[in-house]
Amino acid sequence: MESRKFNNKIVVRLDKGEEVIASLTEIVKQYDIKLGNVQALGATNHVKVGLFNIEEKKYYSRELDQDMEITSLIGNITRKDGEVYLHLHINVADGNQNVYGGHLNECVISATCEMFIDVIDGEVDRVFDENVGLNLFKF
Repeated sequence: MESRKFNNKIVVRLDKGEEVIASLTEIVKQYDIKLGNVQALGATNHVKVGLFNIEEKKYYSRELDQDMEITSLIGNITRKDGEVYLHLHINVADGNQNVYGGHLNECVISATCEMFIDVIDGEVDRVFDENVGLNLFKF
């Protein structure tokens, strides 16, 4: 992984074998980012995506282990109780151009991942909402 900061933007390259969430968490800590948004694309051969069931207030996940393009990875960076909190979604396409997507739980890079982080001057926390079953923005 390599990165470089340009004013309020950080450009990141993830390499083969690196896991997206762990790598992004490391970058966020390195640059002490409290609030921002993320966009990326690249290639993976292992991804775990989730869908939140509103009625059950529970995530269901699916693992995909094959060569795929990361056609879109987007999300935000906030904090919860002072710790890094990432909320990321991903779309991946297989060799037949079937697209799968959802909440990103895990993603291992198979070739490279090119990521841009926009850092926002400020901080937004998270708080668990019992009615929804999710950690929501706390202003």
